[in-house]
Amino acid sequence: MQKRTFVEMKVAGIALDPTNNSPIVVLRDVHGKIILPIWIGIMEASSIAAALEGLSYTRPMTHDLFATLLKRIDARVTKIEIVDIKDNIFYALIVLDHNGELMSIDSRPSDALAIALRTNARIFVASHVVKEATHVEEESATGDKIAVGFEQDQDKLQEILEKMNPEDFGKFRA
Repeated sequence: MQKRTFVEMKVAGIALDPTNNSPIVVLRDVHGKIILPIWIGIMEASSIAAALEGLSYTRPMTHDLFATLLKRIDARVTKIEIVDIKDNIFYALIVLDHNGELMSIDSRPSDALAIALRTNARIFVASHVVKEATHVEEESATGDKIAVGFEQDQDKLQEILEKMNPEDFGKFRA
């Protein structure tokens, strides 16, 4: 079996797809060359946006509860990995260290990202996912963005991402 290679990424923010107002979590590689949008649910987008903004609530939200539970049982999220994409559905793992034992837990990427933000865990995306998924690469010479991997409607993706302003990232209103 061939070993997977990964690209480290950060959550750049939350944006809304202007065509249907669906939330998008936007990942950017640590070198700032690749932008990877993942369409997610509104509740997960709200949770991710809250973590990005440093908001806390009177009562714990689900992802906060999960992070607190891990801390109480002395487990640590070492990283999250977005490991696959099939039929435009992403698959992720939350990698935990509990008393020196590493374990991986299947997760939706949106939940894994919300938890990673709360636990300061690193985020990795499998290289083949970056190649196969909808993403944007910035050309170093011009700084222009080119849509890659969105064969059904590449122009539409490029239009969506070009309409996003920097202030759109990290903000979300339900």
